[in-house]
Amino acid sequence: MAPAFPQFVAPFRQFLNQIPARGRVVVYCHFDADGLGAGAVFGRGLQKIGSDWEVVVVPSGKGENAFLTPGVREKLLAFQPDALIVTDLGVHKSGTLEADGIPVLYVDHHIPEGYPPAGSTVLTGYGLDPVPCSAWLAYELIAAETDTTDLQWVAAIGVISDLGDHARWALLPEVKKQYTAKWLKEAVAMCNAARRAGEFDLALPLHYLLHDDNPRGLAQDPKLAGYRAEVSAALNVARKLPPKFPPKGPDASPVAVITINSPCQIHPLIAQQWIQRLPDRVVLCANLGYLPDGAVAVAGRAASSNLHIPNILREAFARIGATPPANFAHGHPQASGGHLPAADYQLLLRGLGFDA
Repeated sequence: MAPAFPQFVAPFRQFLNQIPARGRVVVYCHFDADGLGAGAVFGRGLQKIGSDWEVVVVPSGKGENAFLTPGVREKLLAFQPDALIVTDLGVHKSGTLEADGIPVLYVDHHIPEGYPPAGSTVLTGYGLDPVPCSAWLAYELIAAETDTTDLQWVAAIGVISDLGDHARWALLPEVKKQYTAKWLKEAVAMCNAARRAGEFDLALPLHYLLHDDNPRGLAQDPKLAGYRAEVSAALNVARKLPPKFPPKGPDASPVAVITINSPCQIHPLIAQQWIQRLPDRVVLCANLGYLPDGAVAVAGRAASSNLHIPNILREAFARIGATPPANFAHGHPQASGGHLPAADYQLLLRGLGFDA
C-alpha cells in the first residue's frame, strides 16, 4: 500500500538513521487523548523498527509548555536521550534539545510558531486537507516502515478525540467495525477523564495504550471511571456559575469572565459551553484551583472569527503598560489562554476593563 503521506517518508527515515544501535529515544507527547495516542504509537512502533532501541514515552505535565516552560530541557535531558520526538505539543522557533546536539523530530498539526533550530525535522499536518491529528500522523509514519495493524486502534483513540468518529482517516471505518465504535469512544472518554481529573493520572491510560491489543480494558477501568465521575461532578457545579462583564467604557474588552475553583481541568469546557450563548464575546474561564502553585489557569474560547483571542489578551496587558508572560496567549485565534501568576491575572483583568 502506498504511504499516506509520501512527502514525509524520506525525512522520517533520515531521522531514524540518526538513532544509534541500542539508542534511547524519548517520545515527549501532549497529555490529551491525541497526544497519548501519538506517544503510544511511536512507543510501540519504534520498537518494531529498531528492536534494540529503548523507547521512553513522557507525557507533558500540568501547565507545561514544551518550549517556554523553565525546566523542560532539564527534564528531557535527564532521560539521556540519543534522539527526541516531540508530538502534539506544537512547533516553536525556540526548539527543545537541538542545542544539546540531540536529533529532534516534531510531529504535529497545530499552527507552527516559527521553526526550530538546525538539528530538527518538522513533519506537520498543518495546511494539509484534511489536517491529520498527531496520532494519525504518527501511525502513517510508522506504517511506512513496518506492519502497524495492531496499532490501528491506538491511533483511532487520537483521531476520534480530535476529529470525531466520522474523521476522514481512511482506516477509521474498518477500525470502528473491528473494535466497535462504542469501545473506542469510551476509551477516548477515559483518556480525557484521566487528564482532566485532579489526580492528573496519565500513567494509567498510557499503560493500556502501550500494552493492550484492544480498547476494552481502557474503556472499562474502574479507576478511570472514578475520574470520569469526578470531572462530571465538577462540571455540574461550574456550569451554574454566571459570567461577569467589564463595566461599559472605552477600555472595556468584548469579554465575559467565569471564575471557578476546581482541581479538575474543566475550564476549557466551561468556556466552550458559554460561547454559543455569548457569540459576540470572548469567554474566559479562570480556574483558581487547577495549578498547585497558586497560578490561575485561563481558557479562552470564541464563537466568532472576528474575535482574535491572543490579540485581545495581549492588548489588555499593553493597555496598562504591562507585558504578558512569554508562554501566555498562544494557540488558535478562537482558542487561547494559558497560565498566569496571580498578580499577572489581576493585571489582565484591569487591562480587560474590570475594576480589579
